Amino acid sequence: MGQRRIKENKGGDEPAAKQSKPKRQNDNRRQNNKNGNNKKQGLSLNNAGTSRGQAIRTGRRIGQLADQKLDGMSLADSQENQRKRPNLLKITKDDELKIIFLGGQDAIGEKNTIVIEYGDDAIITDCGNELGLDLPGINYAVADTSYLDTISKKIRGYVFSHGHLDHVGGLPHVFPRHPAPIYGSSFTIGMVKKALNNHGDTVEMVDDAEFIEMNMDNHERLMLGKNFTVELVRITHSIPESSCIVIDTPAGRVINTGDFRLDPEPLDKRPSDTERLKQLGDEGVLVLLSESTNAQRPGRTPTEHTLQDSFHDVIKNAEGRIFVASFSSNINRIQMIINSAGEAGRKVAIDGRSMIQHVELAVKLGLLKVPKDTIVPVASLPSLQDEQILMMCTGGQGEIGAAMQRMSIGEHRHINLREGDTVVVSSTPIPGNNIAYDKLGDDLVSMGCKVFRAPTWEVDGLVGPLHVSGHGYRDEHREMIELTRPKYLVPTYAGSMNRKYHEDNAVENAGFSRDRIFQAANGDMLSFDDKGVAKLHKDAVSHGAVLVDDAGTKVPGVVVKDRLLLTEAGLVVVVLTVDRRTGSLLTSPDIITRGFIYIRDNEELMNLFRTELRRAATQRFKRVDIDRFKVELKDHVTHFLFDQTQRSPVVIPVVNVVNGRGGSSNGKGKSDKKDSKKTQPKEPEMSAEEKAAAQQKRFEELRASIRSQS
Repeated sequence: MGQRRIKENKGGDEPAAKQSKPKRQNDNRRQNNKNGNNKKQGLSLNNAGTSRGQAIRTGRRIGQLADQKLDGMSLADSQENQRKRPNLLKITKDDELKIIFLGGQDAIGEKNTIVIEYGDDAIITDCGNELGLDLPGINYAVADTSYLDTISKKIRGYVFSHGHLDHVGGLPHVFPRHPAPIYGSSFTIGMVKKALNNHGDTVEMVDDAEFIEMNMDNHERLMLGKNFTVELVRITHSIPESSCIVIDTPAGRVINTGDFRLDPEPLDKRPSDTERLKQLGDEGVLVLLSESTNAQRPGRTPTEHTLQDSFHDVIKNAEGRIFVASFSSNINRIQMIINSAGEAGRKVAIDGRSMIQHVELAVKLGLLKVPKDTIVPVASLPSLQDEQILMMCTGGQGEIGAAMQRMSIGEHRHINLREGDTVVVSSTPIPGNNIAYDKLGDDLVSMGCKVFRAPTWEVDGLVGPLHVSGHGYRDEHREMIELTRPKYLVPTYAGSMNRKYHEDNAVENAGFSRDRIFQAANGDMLSFDDKGVAKLHKDAVSHGAVLVDDAGTKVPGVVVKDRLLLTEAGLVVVVLTVDRRTGSLLTSPDIITRGFIYIRDNEELMNLFRTELRRAATQRFKRVDIDRFKVELKDHVTHFLFDQTQRSPVVIPVVNVVNGRGGSSNGKGKSDKKDSKKTQPKEPEMSAEEKAAAQQKRFEELRASIRSQS
């Protein structure tokens, strides 16, 4: 491993390098080997075209790429040193109003969670998760809520603006540790219960939890603790019963808009309560927390009910079966489709677990009107004529395993799409989902379907728009500011770019002073003193993302990094079974690869690899301790594979040390042969066949263990 170290000259005047007596050099080598001081005499690769440093640097670059991807997520468990600091600092007084941003400020749909705190009381407004993460084995992320551990006794309740998962999906991971009453509109409470019932840690807590359904239409106001009065104000969004959260505190009024658009003519005839918002503005608002999703889009969001004619046209003119994919929580959209299906004389089937659950909840609450005998089971569709069939389902984003995606690849249990079918995708791709969305369209067209999609409605045929956003545009953001007239403004629920657009809009079009706008990031705290003066404290509390897998289990960042390394470079496991006495291999090296190369197609490389492993064992095993040998073997294998393939996989060396009589020490170290004879009872000799059988059994068990983990 590099140049050999030359022993220092301790006796003469000449430099050590010139002392070249053969006996002295041999003594030095023996002494170094005895002491295990062999770093400079390690394994080297014969006739290598690359250096060991190149191989190591390549492996490091792959690790750095994985780190960069995870750093962009701001993982909670990768910031341990920084996370411990903020909660130890007392940066505000107990009688000051504090707004703490635990999530929602990094991106759109990003684990929205905000804490309002005053004195001995605190409430949590929204508690969401973040979907659509491009990380192996990760379903979603939730906010790091370790700050709540420091104020657990203060928490008086959870108040939710609406039922989308980016606002309620994090609750199952927080509620067991910090149980408190849950407040929201009727549909929102139903969505919260669904989220809790779908998680193993909270399913048994639902019956005992306290849920308070608040009436938005009579402006019901409830006390939470001694310092908070809460009211929900109706607002339009793409899910029923959405609301602004109004919190009156001793320091002043806080309004959290939640997600909103100011739709004057929604299909359900329940528009945003702008009159109440104006009244609240007249009374005085200290700070407005206003969502920023569409802050870069000029004008206003088109009203939802304008889509009804589009669905009438598509459904009336289609000749065969019709399949419509839409967001499952958009009950107004589902109502339009049912209306058009009824006028065309079609039966409606519903597929997709979330859509079925949302439809059932909406019907129960009277938010969805379904004519008698309209809904039929999916399994009954084959018995109907094609012109009688309309199926609504999930999967309009191309999500793997969703109903429409399974139909598009021919894997649905009941439906096989065919030429002549009409498919309507009534959604646009959510941020980061364009590839899956377009792949869905490609698959549907390949099956012969006539496809109508929201982004391409102008070229798909004689049909109008098929989707409108659930979020307001710039004019609606300006109108919200003008209605509430707050002293301070905090753009929320989006990344830095959109929040900056929101700030500029407020200054340029609403006459707002820039010095009264705060750009808060996750982990920041906005405090207000007794005179109502605001101050932003950067990185004031613990924050970050906690990753969760499909089973609802939290996954450490180091585990995800290992997965990223494996997906980038693959895995190679080498298993050596070494005779303790001779240092030679008892069997051919066992090589297991995953995601690196296909062994059967690289026989020449594998033969060369095994030869190199035999040479490594013969050259180094008896000269160093077992731990040092494994380190050298790993570096040597990494160099060899890089030299041969220009790739640097994850290398795991397994060294199984077998005693001279067939026993195994599993690589735990070496013992002196003479001492072994004195202290260990004599074992019966095994025949050659018995030795081979015992070794083969041990190899198979070891291989099975490795394969089960790869």
